[in-house]
Amino acid sequence: MTGPGDVTGLLQAWNSGDPQALEALAPLVHHELRRMAQRLLAGERKDLRWQPTELINESYLRLLGWRGVSWQNRAHFFAAAAGMMRRVLVDAARARRAIKRGAGEAVVSLDGIDVAAAESGMDILALEDALTALSAVDPRPGRVVEMRFFGGFSVEETAEALGVSVRTVINDWNTARAWLLQRLSS
Repeated sequence: MTGPGDVTGLLQAWNSGDPQALEALAPLVHHELRRMAQRLLAGERKDLRWQPTELINESYLRLLGWRGVSWQNRAHFFAAAAGMMRRVLVDAARARRAIKRGAGEAVVSLDGIDVAAAESGMDILALEDALTALSAVDPRPGRVVEMRFFGGFSVEETAEALGVSVRTVINDWNTARAWLLQRLSS
């Protein structure tokens, strides 16, 4: 059985340019990445739903493309992975919105025709806009939301990753939830 120290050691070896470390790292982090992906995708619309493996692969490929990242520990890696999964879903939602809005197609008038389409699931773009606005006011609560909501981190894991106390994470979480609720309900 491998522990958090093994992941941290492999991340540090990967930082040092060891290609075998990356190969050994992938199976160790896959289960946690899959859990994060499943949690995120639970709120997606069923007809446009990604598979967890697709989200993991896209996020992992983007993470591999990062240059000059000095992975500090397991928590740092998973926090970055949560943020990357969020960006992948936001990019996909923006692409869907562009296609939905015509994305270069000819405009056709539908005068006199009423079309009703109910969308279930979370509006990832509205959440992204609200989270971006929150982060502009105070970045740390935005990171707390990203890690707790998108990453599925516990309060303790979030505190460790951000280098703050558990009480600070709880305060930031409560503040962010209230701020986002107000922003998303208006």
